Amino acid sequence: MDSLIPPIQALVVTPVKDAIDGTLETIRAVRRSNVPVQHVVYNDYGTPDTKQALERHQTELGYTLIHLEDLIDHPSPNYRTVLQDAQRRALAEQVPLIIIESDVIVNNDTLQRLLAFYGQHRPLGLVGAATIDEAGNINFPYLRFKEQLEEADGSAIETKKSLSFCCTLISPEFLKRYDFAGLDDSKHWFDTTISYQATDMGFRNYLLPTVAVLHKPHGSRPWKHLKYTNPLKYYFLKFIKRRDKI
Repeated sequence: MDSLIPPIQALVVTPVKDAIDGTLETIRAVRRSNVPVQHVVYNDYGTPDTKQALERHQTELGYTLIHLEDLIDHPSPNYRTVLQDAQRRALAEQVPLIIIESDVIVNNDTLQRLLAFYGQHRPLGLVGAATIDEAGNINFPYLRFKEQLEEADGSAIETKKSLSFCCTLISPEFLKRYDFAGLDDSKHWFDTTISYQATDMGFRNYLLPTVAVLHKPHGSRPWKHLKYTNPLKYYFLKFIKRRDKI
């Protein structure tokens, strides 16, 4: 019977802190994808309620769950560790790595379309899905591409600007050439570093206007909502505590 199980076409990873309801919505959307993937969810020192909920739904939703507290003794965020483990797993499976953050909802065909684009464009480094709000408008983090996305007429946008990790495929060819062990461990987020590294090494990065995903900004980093409710605390965390370093 094992021979009837289709091989996975991608490794999908989702780093999780808290905001469990939104996270489960993200996981369910990946589960509905029309291509076979392995989905690895990394619990980055979430609350006990988050940990229990992720364990409770694991079998039902078919993801691999990793509690980072079982691997490393380092406070959240631990994006570097997630990327390093994900790179190792993707290379072992010889498939692209797709990062889907826990505040993003993909469509049933999102992963299929990212993979199809990768298959037709080499040498590709990264390819990202555009992010939209519930009204269908381009939103953070791709507002800086808003005019290009609206004028692209369905064509892919090749870019040397940084792509976000909201919903992004990283090619196995690039993963083979750039070891994430070299990422700066003083940083929290690495989309800028990896985007620029790919183009510096001769790979081509793209953003796809017609492959759009729903993004609920800051769902994966709830503390950023303080910008609207408690600005003093927000800027204290951002600048004094140096949260969100990229």
